Amino acid sequence: MDINSNLAARAYSAAKPVTQPAKTDNPVAKAAGEFAKIVSNGEQTANAALTGGADPHALVQALAQTELAVETAVTVRNKVVEAYQEILRMPV
Repeated sequence: MDINSNLAARAYSAAKPVTQPAKTDNPVAKAAGEFAKIVSNGEQTANAALTGGADPHALVQALAQTELAVETAVTVRNKVVEAYQEILRMPV
């Protein structure tokens, strides 16, 4: 099976709009939209740095923002899972 990076990049670009959150006034949806925007900015800056279009400082800054956003999302997810498990432990 022949898989090249161009084919993988096209498949990723085609699937990316499916992962975008819906536009609503919901604060959770707004947070998800901001998260997606930060990650997308990090991806664009990384791609520009690979092709020589971005300076290393911008790349480090974008990756630091992306890392902070991912860590925040993981922390929120862990708290939600913890709360759900606590609810399941409640006697009925």
